Amino acid sequence: MKLYGLIGYPLSHSFSKKFFTEKFQKEHITDSSYDLFPIEDIKNLPSLLKENPNLNGLNVTVPHKINVLKYLDWIEHDAKQVGAVNCIRIFAESPVMAAFTGEVGVIGHNFRLEGYNTDVYGFETSLKPLLQNWHGEALILGDGGAAKAVKYVIEKLGMDYQIVTRKPQPNSILFTDLTPRIIENYKLIINTTPVGMYPDVEECPLLPYEAITDEHLLYDLIYNPEETLFLKNGAKNGATIKNGLEMLILQAEKSWEIWNSK
Repeated sequence: MKLYGLIGYPLSHSFSKKFFTEKFQKEHITDSSYDLFPIEDIKNLPSLLKENPNLNGLNVTVPHKINVLKYLDWIEHDAKQVGAVNCIRIFAESPVMAAFTGEVGVIGHNFRLEGYNTDVYGFETSLKPLLQNWHGEALILGDGGAAKAVKYVIEKLGMDYQIVTRKPQPNSILFTDLTPRIIENYKLIINTTPVGMYPDVEECPLLPYEAITDEHLLYDLIYNPEETLFLKNGAKNGATIKNGLEMLILQAEKSWEIWNSK
């Protein structure tokens, strides 16, 4: 039985387990299963792999997307540029082959770990069909781990962006600095913060929403609830809105493709 799973901490609510369990049932994939591995310290990854020799792939969520990098034998280009990994491909590597190539797994076992960032694919693929000529600049709310893939995609698409944070930091402005004029100038607004996520559905990022127009595109990485207060406030003024569910589905399918590539 091939085993796949998710590492992170905590893992009380997992989109990935539900998605893959339903996928296996729907597509009659009987030789695979998906499980949750809540590891608080990334130092426990080697022992997890040793205890589960049938692991073929892992998804990675907070807080390990960055600190897992040092455990990988190879990192794909997009993941390198982003500086974060959310998908690991695991496959056996014989000692003979490892000796021949001169590569030995960095955690000292006879398997190879390859790191990818499928958030890049998921976000870019779900965003691009919505972009219009006037979406030349983006306002990115938050600058945590979730913002890394977003910034990379925006740069890849040749767009400028401005980061907005709660606390002062280099190259960002504060939420309290936002004015209607700034909102008018940035027609694409992306929320990468957890503000508004269930159960805190009555919360939203502090913006002058009255400045939003029907030329605005509001994208929220949150998918629960389906329509956050951030998105509702945008829709009231005619903005196009998008939540993070499609991005999650796309990145999960990309992970499956990577795990099963030759």
